[in-house]
Amino acid sequence: MTLAYEPALESLGDDFYDRVVAATFPVHYLRFRNDALLPLLGLDPKAVPDADFIEAFGRFESVRSFLALRYHGYQFGEYNPFLGDGRGFLYGQVRGTDGVLYDLGTKGSGTTPYSRGGDGRLTLKGGVREVLAAEMLHRLGVRTSRCLSLIETGEKLWRGDEPSPTRSSVMVRLSRSHIRFGSFERLAYLKRPDLVRRLLDHVISTYYSHLVGQADADAQFYAELVQRIAQLVAQWQATGFCHGVLNTDNMSITGESFDYGPYAFIPTYDPGFTAAYFDYSGRYAYGHQAEICYWNLEMLQRPLALVIPPESLSEGLKLFADHYVSAYQQRMCDRLGFRDLPPQMAAALLDATLQFLYTSQVSYPGFFADLTRHFSPDWQHDMDLILQETTVLPNLTQFPKFRPWQRQYYQCLQLLAKPEVDRMGEKLRQANPLVDLLRPTIEAVWESIVQTDHWLPFEQLLDQIWA
Repeated sequence: MTLAYEPALESLGDDFYDRVVAATFPVHYLRFRNDALLPLLGLDPKAVPDADFIEAFGRFESVRSFLALRYHGYQFGEYNPFLGDGRGFLYGQVRGTDGVLYDLGTKGSGTTPYSRGGDGRLTLKGGVREVLAAEMLHRLGVRTSRCLSLIETGEKLWRGDEPSPTRSSVMVRLSRSHIRFGSFERLAYLKRPDLVRRLLDHVISTYYSHLVGQADADAQFYAELVQRIAQLVAQWQATGFCHGVLNTDNMSITGESFDYGPYAFIPTYDPGFTAAYFDYSGRYAYGHQAEICYWNLEMLQRPLALVIPPESLSEGLKLFADHYVSAYQQRMCDRLGFRDLPPQMAAALLDATLQFLYTSQVSYPGFFADLTRHFSPDWQHDMDLILQETTVLPNLTQFPKFRPWQRQYYQCLQLLAKPEVDRMGEKLRQANPLVDLLRPTIEAVWESIVQTDHWLPFEQLLDQIWA
């Protein structure tokens, strides 16, 4: 509570937020604290007792103003002007030891003017799921918000998508920004180009400061945002992550993953896989994520066009596909252990890999885990040794597309010098955790918590993610 918080967003004025107070909770059990993030805030984890987390992020004993941000958004393609922070708020902004400004945002901290009849609470299961997803995404090299703390709060909640009553919690996230695409969309809806201008100036000066003072800073900001979003969705695709609800109010203006409530990691390579049970049309299916992010960027042009020439925005968006393909290809090559393959070889390897994964429907995370476990420099000398032994996969030679993949992988190995091949095992370990975060894995952890209040499997899974 004594950190040097900065009122960066608060200084914009109350056209952008409402001041709110936090709920009070009957009990406070600290279930997760992210000690890995504390040094970034200039804190020594050993000097921060659990009681400090509870005081700051459970009881919210602070004189600081909490801000519920105002925003709109396109939800499943339809514009919704009745949004805003409905169960969370901006707790504060603090400068990290890396010089970057970070937002501390809550989830489950009580009702706000935008709760729209909701209780403003977060289920404990929802909190557990987000802690796991954020750590797994970060481990996989995906730009994402992360959870700083998760506190169980002792209330009973009723939800249609969980057995009820269910347990409650409050969470605090650390992210680059609380500002969403929908923050701009609301201002256009209100016909306030002056506020669009003010918010855009704030975003550029705070998050794209290298553009300040340049004549075409506005257009460059949008072009860079396009690149960041294209790279982000490429990271999701390569890691097999399906966000679930890519509404524009769930898109960060800094190009960072956040608000992925109904997410799922794909069990097999299936472009039609959907994470949200209510996504009946498959709009946000795994294979649609790139085109949806492109569409969201198109929608963002509408408010930005009030202050930026439309032709400049169009030019920036043209490069989305190039950014995406380049980033996806490289991220997949990283997962396969290669860096700096010739473009044609990289494209051929990627094509062979996806064909094999799609036609075989073997475990998507299991394939990369097996590749990591069993890689040997001997593969460079004998093609038949490549994935001859597997741990979690069946006999791969039964699949028609395996041999073409094996042959392509072998050909790529021939391009490497022996020291590079010797280092591939470590590259693979860096790129591929040996544990999955599929639904059965998460459900097993949750069952242990809900049945016997046993948290060791949750803690062990986090340790395995970072092993």
